[in-house]
Amino acid sequence: MTTTADFAEFIGSTEYEDLSEEVVDGIKKRILDSIGIALGSIGDEPVEIVRETVRELDPEGGACDIWGADETASPPEAAMMNTALIRYLDYMDALLLPGETPHPSDNVGAAVASAQYAGASGKELITGVGIAYEAHGEMAAKAPGRDIGWDHIHVTFGSVAAASKLMGLDYEQTRNAVGIATAAYNPLRVTRTGEISMWKGIASANLARNAVYTAMLAKNGMEGPVDAFEGQKGWKEIVQERDFQVEFTPCERILEVMTKKYMAGTHAQTAIEGLLELLDRDGIDPHDIEGIHLETYESAKHVMGGGEGDRHVPKNREQADHSIPYTLAAAALDGQLMKEQYTKERITRDDVRELMGTMTVEGSPELTERFEAGEQPYNITVTTADGSEHRIEKTAFEGHPTNPMSWEQLEEKFHGIAKDVYPEAHRTEIIETVKTLEDHETSDLTALL
Repeated sequence: MTTTADFAEFIGSTEYEDLSEEVVDGIKKRILDSIGIALGSIGDEPVEIVRETVRELDPEGGACDIWGADETASPPEAAMMNTALIRYLDYMDALLLPGETPHPSDNVGAAVASAQYAGASGKELITGVGIAYEAHGEMAAKAPGRDIGWDHIHVTFGSVAAASKLMGLDYEQTRNAVGIATAAYNPLRVTRTGEISMWKGIASANLARNAVYTAMLAKNGMEGPVDAFEGQKGWKEIVQERDFQVEFTPCERILEVMTKKYMAGTHAQTAIEGLLELLDRDGIDPHDIEGIHLETYESAKHVMGGGEGDRHVPKNREQADHSIPYTLAAAALDGQLMKEQYTKERITRDDVRELMGTMTVEGSPELTERFEAGEQPYNITVTTADGSEHRIEKTAFEGHPTNPMSWEQLEEKFHGIAKDVYPEAHRTEIIETVKTLEDHETSDLTALL
């Protein structure tokens, strides 16, 4: 039976020296990827709404930096703003789990804000981020919430774990923080179903902010329900409706994380790569396509293929990046999938609507089993105007844990997405600081942001 004590013991006992070189390297890659994606979302309407709200709440600023701007805020509001930046573009990392595909980079903003506020070292920041990924991933694996109606609920655990560690909470304070967060922050899946709104890309930032605020409350003496999991009307009875047991490792969940190659929902990554490969291999003009049939695992069909609402007629960016038909059609026609493919004009243009209309998505029990065994499989069949059929079978994509991105690939992604914010020399300095973060203070990194 999982308890708040399990979390408090893991958070309090895990130190930098417990992490393997491979884990430390993976954590640094996650930090760099998160920062780059965050810088790329500056100026988009939902994150600017968050910025205006943070300015209203913290008009005099605070102890923590807002990334990509000469602005500061309190730790909770900095966590809110920077997490919104990380999450909004849907370009962030993910864990490919059978019952949930969580995005543990949702915790990086909370970790950095907490570390800066506490004056933490680079080693301590690395440890806090690793703890966040472990707590987030283990809870998503053992207590998935998607199919019972909860929306990326596990950010709560990752962010409160990171904040508690980095702010130096003791054992009892950490139990209280975890107890409060467990009882208080349980978002609904409606955020990601039907007519998806801009809240889809911001919801996790709200959880990260609440987690940091909760850790600060607990540090200042606030007591919480330390039986929040197993108590009467507790999390197991109301949220999960079953018992489960977490088993924490020295932050090794980080090694199971995928890096997105394309700016699109998690479940479309292999499909986009596969379709582009097929079109190039067989010399197919996308305007000659009569039909595209995709056979895949059930989670992909459910989340992005139509199980949670019609995905063939997206009306906004949030609906488009969660649509297999749209992301494949736009990538095929434009040869890429970046911010330009998510303008309202592009989403509603006739060519992409027509190509979307040719697509069908079928769930396969066999491919579902293979997904649950660690692949991200797609079988793609394209029919062209001359009646010929073209097929490709893919098991994963570049960035999947079985084919992880190198530092060189991550740096290329970073430069590409952050190029409009900082000049190349400054971007390179950020990269080198992250790559040698164990030799720096957190403030050395945040000063660059």
